[in-house]
Amino acid sequence: MILLGSTGSIGVNTLNIARKFNLNVEVLVAGRNIELLNQQIEEFNPKKVVIDRKEDLSLVNHNNVSFGEAAILEAIENSTSKTVVNALVGFLGLKPTLKAIKCGKKIALANKESLVVAGKFIDQKNLRPIDSEHFGLWYLLQDKKIDSMMITASGGSFRDYPLEKLSNVSIKEALAHPNWSMGNKITIDSATMTNKMFELVEAAWLFDIRKLDAIIETKSLIHAFINFADGSTTAHIANASMQLPIAYAILGHCDEEILKPVDLVEVANLEFRKIESARYPIWEIKDEILNNLDLGVVLNAANEVAVSKFLNSQIGFLDISKITLDAINKFNNVKPTSIEEIFEIDKEVRSYCEL
Repeated sequence: MILLGSTGSIGVNTLNIARKFNLNVEVLVAGRNIELLNQQIEEFNPKKVVIDRKEDLSLVNHNNVSFGEAAILEAIENSTSKTVVNALVGFLGLKPTLKAIKCGKKIALANKESLVVAGKFIDQKNLRPIDSEHFGLWYLLQDKKIDSMMITASGGSFRDYPLEKLSNVSIKEALAHPNWSMGNKITIDSATMTNKMFELVEAAWLFDIRKLDAIIETKSLIHAFINFADGSTTAHIANASMQLPIAYAILGHCDEEILKPVDLVEVANLEFRKIESARYPIWEIKDEILNNLDLGVVLNAANEVAVSKFLNSQIGFLDISKITLDAINKFNNVKPTSIEEIFEIDKEVRSYCEL
């Protein structure tokens, strides 16, 4: 396989699956965690390694290492592996997704932004999402008429925080997720509920449905629901680990135990909450986004700029949603007709939000 983002949470879990099933890893692509990358190189012996920065080349223990976006695309094109796991974070994951499609590779997609910004231009024939919620929906699908789909949210770092204090929260507090530990960007997106908005957009493209919603489930054990036309509702329950969706995305089918089953007696109770726009202002535009999926590129570009500003102490936490909502209002008439226009709109929105 070709693994993009090997040192992140998804990448590490992907390598756990590779270890369990003795899968070959031809290419490792990583960012700046060179220490962990070198450990992965030693264990998995890839033929090719690509990193983020030129200045780190000498630190990598490999004789075939390069850097930058062009090197990633070249590695995908020149590899013999049939599977690309795209666990890159952000808009930069889009070009590798497009390259993998062009090369006829199977894509195990953890990069949310690819579908969020360019879902209408992405051929899903060889694509499987790596996401607990979308895996849960797929797992529940039956040959029955569906009324609606619902995914769950953890509620993020501030689900129990006093509303009046949200404007003054620190970066450290925002990064303290109650249920799991992942990268800074996705943890902030969870706190604002933008991550869940992304997942609804992804679900709209993946399952060709617009009747979608999300609720908070505080223990992150139920990942998805499907409401059928006959009034039945089914739920996907599994312990919180990305290894299950990763295994299915890569292998296609799996009968071996990946996770221990949930012990419902031990769980004892589950709590559900409505996602309130008073705590998560981005939720005000949920229906607008789902009714106009072209806005995904605006949503993502504005959010990436805003989160970067917050993590660099340039704005407050609530300003993240303000910047995004302002951008949606400013660019609400975008109608990209080509993948090239996606990149143009992305650039324009970023320039506006950087002001």
